[in-house]
Amino acid sequence: MASGPRLLSNVIRSQDELHAPFGGVVPEIAARAHLQTLIPVIERALETAGTRWEQVDGVAVTRGPGLVGCLLVGVNVAQAIAWAPPSSKRPNSVHRCSGWWCRAGTAT
Repeated sequence: MASGPRLLSNVIRSQDELHAPFGGVVPEIAARAHLQTLIPVIERALETAGTRWEQVDGVAVTRGPGLVGCLLVGVNVAQAIAWAPPSSKRPNSVHRCSGWWCRAGTAT
């Protein structure tokens, strides 16, 4: 966000095809996919927004509800980003539904 509620980037990485053969989400596969794709998705979002890691001054992360393995990956990545210089700030945790509500407000 910049200068108020303005969405700078919206990158989505779906796991639908990964889980389709199983007829539903497989928690271990989902967590591993998060490990493999989370940083590239964040980097793409930064690129799309025209910004760099050094310019990030706040981090939000889903605290739940959700699959424990996926939440652990997300929280640990958020903590690493938030506590790395120059930001050195505590990550803000948000309820999963808050993310959906925020996204719904930015739909075009």
